Amino acid sequence: MNKVCIPKLRFSGFDGEWEDLILKDVVKVNQGLAILKSNRHSVNGHNRLHYITIPYLEGKGGEYIENAQKSVICYPEDIIVTRTGNGVGKTWTNAHGVFHNNFFKVSPLTKSTSKLFLFQYLNKPEIQFLMKQYAGTSAIPDLNHGEFYIIPYYKTSLEEQQKIASFLSSVDEKVLQLSRKKELLEQYKKGVMQQLFSGKLRFKDENGNEYPDWEEKKLGEVLKIGSGKDYKHLEKGNIPVFGTGGYMLSVNKCLYKGETVFIGRKGTIDKPFYFDGEFWTVDTLFYTHSFKNTIPKFIYCVFQQINWKLHNEASGVPSLSKSTIEKLKFNLPSLPEQQKIANFLSGIDDKIENTHQEINNMQGFKKGLLQQMFV
Repeated sequence: MNKVCIPKLRFSGFDGEWEDLILKDVVKVNQGLAILKSNRHSVNGHNRLHYITIPYLEGKGGEYIENAQKSVICYPEDIIVTRTGNGVGKTWTNAHGVFHNNFFKVSPLTKSTSKLFLFQYLNKPEIQFLMKQYAGTSAIPDLNHGEFYIIPYYKTSLEEQQKIASFLSSVDEKVLQLSRKKELLEQYKKGVMQQLFSGKLRFKDENGNEYPDWEEKKLGEVLKIGSGKDYKHLEKGNIPVFGTGGYMLSVNKCLYKGETVFIGRKGTIDKPFYFDGEFWTVDTLFYTHSFKNTIPKFIYCVFQQINWKLHNEASGVPSLSKSTIEKLKFNLPSLPEQQKIANFLSGIDDKIENTHQEINNMQGFKKGLLQQMFV
């Protein structure tokens, strides 16, 4: 039975079936070049172009190339697709430079194919899955020209392509705005924390008076550190099990109940997180308990200020020990000031989390659109 090439969701004024093709019918692919280190430059100059690599695309800077062949130059309106590694299928625009051989440059063969429409189509979940599948499961997945060319493609009129692309691009712009908002909130929180913990910014009590001076303490004087345990003997339930990467699964018994701040014992040791309730932790994750003259949410703030990697005790997999954590010194305010600091920073955390949820919702909304607006 032939596939009915009509999308589920459509703008008014458009009808009829879409044309059933493959990518080879509508695009040309160029593969980038691996440029020798000796031909790259760290400083921009006359007639030099960016060397487009993953770090460059992620905004982490990069190197420059000169005397490049035209076939491996990417312009901002061009589409480049990651063809090797774990990022196979990730698609980019707005890049100008010489692209690495980890990428394809994908160009429409005729003006009847909208680049923006093509970009959105390549981000469709089913197409992303196909690219990863064709790239294989070897140590370094590799998508070649032939495999890319046989990916299905469904084409409609240029006018409908442009309408769809414009709408989806507006969703992308909303996601970008929210991402910028989240980044600014995170930067603001970081700056405020530096001010608070350096003593440059202090809260006052309800009468406008200064709180007492902060006292130097060791973490072991104000809390105890608990060790995680194996959970495999437990049955399924509704009590979360946490590892260094966060939530893992749920079981029927708890290791501890109450407020805590988690910190990695082994592996990821620099991502503390706060929790309140019943939980279980695996043996790679410490939890804190039995707080004395301090509140857990303030300790969470303290833990975020510590450069945990400086206290790594292993040459291989990063590790921390209880004794190392207990000996770490910090400055402790009075309980009322701790509460004010914790409340203030928690308020920023709530805004960051709400923005993060908005981003997830918008991305989920777009994913649904991609599935319904394309065949």
